[in-house]
Amino acid sequence: MELQKALGLIAEVPDFPEPGVLFRDLTPLFADPAGFAAVVGALAETVGPEVDLIAGVEARGFLLAAAVGYARGIGVVLVRKPGKLPRVAGRVDYQLEYGTASVELPAGIVSPGQRVVVMDDVLATGGTAAAACKLLRDGGAVVEGVSVVMELTALGGRAVLEGNGVHALQAC
Repeated sequence: MELQKALGLIAEVPDFPEPGVLFRDLTPLFADPAGFAAVVGALAETVGPEVDLIAGVEARGFLLAAAVGYARGIGVVLVRKPGKLPRVAGRVDYQLEYGTASVELPAGIVSPGQRVVVMDDVLATGGTAAAACKLLRDGGAVVEGVSVVMELTALGGRAVLEGNGVHALQAC
């Protein structure tokens, strides 16, 4: 399936998770084998040959990072919500477009000097991706970039990630 047709499977859900927010639901894309394959292939192309590890951000970023990691033969580390990890290397609190959140990095997974790409489904305000980048850098990793399926340009997330080499398959 062509990438643009695959991206057309993404549904827009108004007023979720609260009034005024237009949520982008990638569930229909994930459920379509050809569409999912097209997106995974395109994301895999954003990961350079020097990358050692892909950091998937909870939760949809897990699916993308795992598929791209498998396709490229690269390991995956999961950036989790608090309370999900038995051993924690670090935690960062950050702002969302509709609240606050935190993410944690598992201890003993990221080695100093490892080159890592952060992967998620949507780049909105950039808070989640910036928090993941900070966690990885605090763990000694070199962040090579951030790859997402969709960037919501009006929310300015790319500016928050300045210098991180953002790759988005679609901007809207």
